[in-house]
Amino acid sequence: MTDNKSPKIRRKSHNDEVDQAASVRSTKPVQVAIGFRVKSGRAIAVVLAGPPGSPQVLARREIKLCDPAVPDSIQPYHAALEMPGAKADKAIERLVKIVRRATSASVGDMIKEWRGAGHKICGAGLVVGSLIDPATIKNDHIRAHALEGQLFRVSVCEALLSNALTSVAIPERDVYSRAAATLAKSEDELKRVVSELGRAVGGPWRADEKTAALVAWMALITK
Repeated sequence: MTDNKSPKIRRKSHNDEVDQAASVRSTKPVQVAIGFRVKSGRAIAVVLAGPPGSPQVLARREIKLCDPAVPDSIQPYHAALEMPGAKADKAIERLVKIVRRATSASVGDMIKEWRGAGHKICGAGLVVGSLIDPATIKNDHIRAHALEGQLFRVSVCEALLSNALTSVAIPERDVYSRAAATLAKSEDELKRVVSELGRAVGGPWRADEKTAALVAWMALITK
């Protein structure tokens, strides 16, 4: 893919983001991978195109993993902490369904946009806070955080799988070491490269975007 097909316009609205996928339409489909930095109620998504040896960032955006009209869906397990058992279970069940529905819609729409613009999505990667088993945590508040992390991670993975995409989830603290082994580059070199990748798109390019780009790069090379 040549540089003149790489969008360099700041994207602000959903329509702009759809246009961004369409703007890299090509007579020959472009192969891309998507990286997600999963947070509570949202995820930072970065779309990366090959070749794997010199990837390019085509887009970055934030997607919703909750329903803004239901504020408690941002932290479902925290919302139920002070409720009695049966009431808490019912509230969590309702909020979990909302999260899964919202995540399925957000991830599905993004995939549809890029596939609809003629691109082949070869895989995806997730960066998460932790993969710890919530059942091993005794503190209620910390366990709620772990349960939410698990919920949003699994919801994104399920949404990807329903769109015929496999994914791998990697804890944030392990991303650079895992990428160094996969991409055969030093961690310092990877940090330099992913910092430079952000120049191709408008908007913020923070640690979240950088690690999302890194797992997308890993997906590109391990397709």
